[in-house]
Amino acid sequence: MSDTAVTRNDDTSRYEITVDGTLAGFAEFELRPGAIRFTHTEVDPAFQGRGLAGILAKDALTDAAASGDAIVPLCPYIAKYLETHEIPGAEIRWPGRRSPVSGASE
Repeated sequence: MSDTAVTRNDDTSRYEITVDGTLAGFAEFELRPGAIRFTHTEVDPAFQGRGLAGILAKDALTDAAASGDAIVPLCPYIAKYLETHEIPGAEIRWPGRRSPVSGASE
């Protein structure tokens, strides 16, 4: 079984997923006061079909929610993930909507 890890790389402003130490994909973000904006997500074609994008999204969003910053899903993949998965404790600020929507049950 492969060793898969998701880490936050603040130097490149992205969460990175590695498989056996090799970079397999990333989710780029921009920090704003009180918010983290997810702008782009991709998985290297050599690693596609393994469910890595979902693992990356889950771990990145869970970490972002734990920071207390609101999540702004500008990336279509991240937005779709948030529409179909719950991230406990997440405050979601949907682009084009006036008020935040909670992504967690209380």
